[in-house]
Amino acid sequence: MKILIKNGLIVNGNNTVPFLGDLLIENNLIKSIGKIDEVADKIIDAKGKIVCPGFIDTHSHSDLMILVNPYNEIKIRQGITTEVLGQDGISMAPLPKKYVSSWRKNIAGLDGESDEINWEYETTDNYLKMMEENGVGLNEAYLVPHGNIRMEAMGLEGRPATDEEIKKMCEITRREMEVGAFGLSTGLIYIPCAYSETKEIIEMCKVVAEFDGVFVIHQRSEADTIVNSMREVIEIGKKSGVKIHFSHFKVCGKSNWKYLDEMLNLLEEARKEGIEVSFDQYPYAAGSTMLGVILPPWAHAGGTDELMKRLENSDCRNKMIYDMENGIPGWDNFVEFAGLDQIFVTSVKTEKNSDLIGKNLLEIGKIRGKDPYNATFDLLLEEENAVGMVDFYGLEEHVIKILKRPEQNVCTDGLLTGKPHPRAYGSFPRVLGRYVREQKILTIEEAIFKMTKKAATSFGIKNRGVIEEEYFADILVIDLEEIIDKGTYVDPIQYPKGINYVLINGNIVLENGNYHKVLAGEVIRKK
Repeated sequence: MKILIKNGLIVNGNNTVPFLGDLLIENNLIKSIGKIDEVADKIIDAKGKIVCPGFIDTHSHSDLMILVNPYNEIKIRQGITTEVLGQDGISMAPLPKKYVSSWRKNIAGLDGESDEINWEYETTDNYLKMMEENGVGLNEAYLVPHGNIRMEAMGLEGRPATDEEIKKMCEITRREMEVGAFGLSTGLIYIPCAYSETKEIIEMCKVVAEFDGVFVIHQRSEADTIVNSMREVIEIGKKSGVKIHFSHFKVCGKSNWKYLDEMLNLLEEARKEGIEVSFDQYPYAAGSTMLGVILPPWAHAGGTDELMKRLENSDCRNKMIYDMENGIPGWDNFVEFAGLDQIFVTSVKTEKNSDLIGKNLLEIGKIRGKDPYNATFDLLLEEENAVGMVDFYGLEEHVIKILKRPEQNVCTDGLLTGKPHPRAYGSFPRVLGRYVREQKILTIEEAIFKMTKKAATSFGIKNRGVIEEEYFADILVIDLEEIIDKGTYVDPIQYPKGINYVLINGNIVLENGNYHKVLAGEVIRKK
């Protein structure tokens, strides 16, 4: 099939001056660019509109949902044509059969829960094959998660790894890289990644570097010890030779905002030392994750089943409250940097607690007639840890400062269940509407570059992210005068405006606001 896009302002992803022109797509590839007079099966008039590459979401949590509902309309409607799964060191694969029950509970707050799939796939290769067999609505790439590797090598014990266990982790990392993972992810606030020492990660990253993969990290601290945390990440890059990519780069909490300039200086120092460093960012001053992260790390040792036992124990509860009120050195304490009144529940598993969605922890205490800590513990216990949250931690001026950095590309980091953070529906349109059109923080070519080629380059995704002949035809037609995110924290489930057409691998999946239910994507394996 031939599709001809006529008269558009082409922003090609290379951060160069836009130009008026046409685009000819044949089957799944871009065939020619310029002034084109050729017969086509479909002609799209893009006069007055922008034509650009499809957006690449480098931090996605569609890992489970993509098997249950492979179409992923939420992402497509904001112009995303490729996303990177396997984030934060805890995802779907690898997953030894004996840990399935506990692991499903561990990741439920991030990725949701489902009985509709067969959980006995065990390896990344089999997980990717499941997606390939089911079909996918957009292109899917995968990072092998540190926590899953650690679980396979040594279980869910809350301790540092032995040298023999580290060797086993490296072997598993190699196995998963060989089947097409784009790199290694970790989340050093999440269990079991939080129990690891730096040397463990360095050894695994040496393997990733052999494959020219990327190390994607939710660093150990995004709050009061963020400077030392960044130094740890840079040490990992220096000693392993791996490319570093910081997930959702930010600094949390009013008392820690003073560290932002020092953080940016560390990025400069890393570059001078020859370390490849990049990061992604969602354009909001609030975050979102699983509610269980507010508990001290020791509470999670042994996995979710052991956490449930501790939440049933009054002495353990009292110790949790003490640690949450007084802190633990090196631990990112969400209650300290956000506050009980700025942490809101976004999703639960059961109908019993659905009345708490949209409420902060102080409100939950009042609704349940208890202090906010024990009311929260009850909620986590009743939901088996499958609770999502939003936390407010930052300033828009910091969002803008980070947005302008050369290392930056855009992401959603959107959890897709319950009442999600509005970034799940609107990150990319928000950048174009708010920070390009309204505030003129970025030019259109700078913003599109950050959403396309910059992301593809950082992750090693080939033949996507640029409008170039023989590249895959992941293409958008956008109305820059209209584009904006519409979701709010109160009412987040709203599709954005201004995305007129989305083409994935040459297939029209969104046409003048109408979504076509087509499994047009591919599972992309690194080669």
